[in-house]
Amino acid sequence: MDKNSKRKEALLYHSQPTPGKIQVVPTKKYATQRDLSLAYSPGVAEPCLEIAKDVNDVYKYTTKGNLVAVITNGTAVLGLGDIGPEASKPVMEGKGLLFKIFAGIDVFDIEIGTKDIEEFIQTVKNIAPTFGGINLEDIKAPESFEIERRLVEELNIPVMHDDQHGTAIISSAALLNALELAGKKAEDMKMVVSGAGSAALACANLYILLGVKLENIYMFNSKGLLTKDNSSLSDLQQKYAKDMPSISLEEALVDADIFLGLSSGDIMTPQMLLGMADNPIVFAMANPVPEIDYNLAIATRKDVIMATGRSDFPNQVNNVLGFPYIFRGALDVRATKINEAMKMAAVRALAALAKEHVPEQVNVAYGAKKLTFGREYIIPSPFDPRLITVVAPAVAKAAMDSGVALNPITDWEEYKEALLDRLGNDNKMVRLITNRAKIDPKRIVFAEADHLDVLKAAQIVFEEGIGFPILLGHKEIIVELMQEIGFVGDVQIIDPKVADEEERRNRFATTYWKTRQRRGISLLDAQKLMRERNYFAAMMVNEGEADALVSGHSRSYPSVVKPMLQLIDKAPGVSIVATTNMMMTGRGPMFLSDTAINVNPSAEELAKIAIMTSNAAKMFGVEPVIAMVSYSNFGSSTNESASKVREAVAYLHANYPDMIIDGELQADFALNPEMLEKKFPFSKLAGKKVNTLIFPNLESANITYKLMKELHKVDSIGPIMLGMNKPVHIFQLGASVEEMVNMAAIAVIDAQEKEKKRLAVN
Repeated sequence: MDKNSKRKEALLYHSQPTPGKIQVVPTKKYATQRDLSLAYSPGVAEPCLEIAKDVNDVYKYTTKGNLVAVITNGTAVLGLGDIGPEASKPVMEGKGLLFKIFAGIDVFDIEIGTKDIEEFIQTVKNIAPTFGGINLEDIKAPESFEIERRLVEELNIPVMHDDQHGTAIISSAALLNALELAGKKAEDMKMVVSGAGSAALACANLYILLGVKLENIYMFNSKGLLTKDNSSLSDLQQKYAKDMPSISLEEALVDADIFLGLSSGDIMTPQMLLGMADNPIVFAMANPVPEIDYNLAIATRKDVIMATGRSDFPNQVNNVLGFPYIFRGALDVRATKINEAMKMAAVRALAALAKEHVPEQVNVAYGAKKLTFGREYIIPSPFDPRLITVVAPAVAKAAMDSGVALNPITDWEEYKEALLDRLGNDNKMVRLITNRAKIDPKRIVFAEADHLDVLKAAQIVFEEGIGFPILLGHKEIIVELMQEIGFVGDVQIIDPKVADEEERRNRFATTYWKTRQRRGISLLDAQKLMRERNYFAAMMVNEGEADALVSGHSRSYPSVVKPMLQLIDKAPGVSIVATTNMMMTGRGPMFLSDTAINVNPSAEELAKIAIMTSNAAKMFGVEPVIAMVSYSNFGSSTNESASKVREAVAYLHANYPDMIIDGELQADFALNPEMLEKKFPFSKLAGKKVNTLIFPNLESANITYKLMKELHKVDSIGPIMLGMNKPVHIFQLGASVEEMVNMAAIAVIDAQEKEKKRLAVN
């Protein structure tokens, strides 16, 4: 994508369909006049009077306890500098989005039109009664230090400048584990810091608390080593100034144990790295280009322990590992501040989590790679679902122990359950899937690439590194559309109908004819079919000229699935093909089957569909809890439709006793664990959170997923094909660009899994 196209895409993202990235959503009913009279006048007077009697009741009756202000004056926006308060608003909205999706915290972004420290502080103090916490953002140093110090002292709610402390907290956790792996002690370390801004200073301050000695820290800014004779240094920088002549970065790095980079890209050479001590710890966190490239560093020294700020290398120091959960813990105990004890608790919680067994969901995000504590895994992944239940409680406990918690937690298990419920609001599954695909991208045929939306999806797949598109369709149209959308890249374009493809068409036709000649297909028929893109695409996958295919955007599902079933075999040991849709609901990912293939499956077929869906869920790191749904509950109807579901469940209980599955069940009982446990305590699903639904027929499954998608705006990935020997996946007619990108990622993961199985057999 050229620069102008990227710009247009970014502007469209922020402007359409609604400007901005966050909104206010009512949390109470408002349908009737009675509801409105409770929400506003006269009912609203009652909580007002209660708060007037006891100001602490504001946490009981309003959103204050879950509301954080993200506040800036736009003087130091990352990568953009002093762009002003209005121009910084998209960044602040983005921070609000992260708070919400990672920790369930609501945010108002506040952009303040002043550079005067006193005015800024007074403004924040004046609006503070609205909020449970204050996140300062993108304020230039040294003003940011003074602003934070004053607000921490003068307000009785948590205040944190994430630009300073976020990186410090996450990298400190990484440092603790790196030191352990290197067999070194903090107090013996020589550390060189490239960068002397707020983040670098905050990191150094926290490292000192971990044991690194001040006298062993050499800090550089863009002009060189900080020295006592430099009058331009701030008071905070003076702390790290050396009483000695200036030396170069290369000289300082000789025998250094730790390099911390928060400066600019490519300033560290291999020679500098070679000069460091054994088992050097290198945190190169400049973005997007680190101080030294990860691959170059690893190639230079096998003993290096390295972290960067990038997601495509191991050990990403990402602030999202910290601030959502730090504020979550602080808010939940109504902490009056975020103190050093709470920051250190977050550090130690993150460090400890990296040593624990990694959940399969996280491993799934990294493909075949099993993450274990070591040089390539010293801090948890942002995908780790345990972060909220580990970091937030640690911060909350530290607040209580240090005497700043006004609402102590007494039942920690109940608290962790409440945190897990918040996690369901964003299951991160799409990010997990995309990341998994990028680990080992595959060749994907886009069989309808001469359609604009399909080509846009292929472009995203290519540019994001999800896969390598092969574009099928009218070449002239594809080339023209590529120019129109700025799709630039070395991708294969194939028009199955042109003369240049005659040899390949005939080869594919002959192969197909040999497999179907006793099923009424003549060679001439086969040759004609190979001029059709879906048949051609299927043969490309069959013959190993592509790894996967996606199609169906412009044609009905039955017309696209037919050639796939004709040309591509079922997987070994599979007797039925089915589909599942992965729905991204507020309670987490839900799998619904069969949404597209089997019209009225028998009891035996339902059992097989349940097994395949269970395996699909596991492929994405989800432990399946399966309800086989009906209009009946455990024999309340003897109708054939309900009976076959009951029969399928009986078969699975007898032959697959470890499967967590039950039915037949009505959907409301399946999705309400408390109601199910109360009425049917004998059920294998009692008290459990169901995440997979198997429907008795195609119409019920298809209608349900489409109702969820349209009425509740639930994101859907699918229908995902189950039981095929090759990775082929078919879009629903008119699928959106986003849906097609997600399906392409699924196709890549499917290809990865099938490749693993082939290698295991061989």
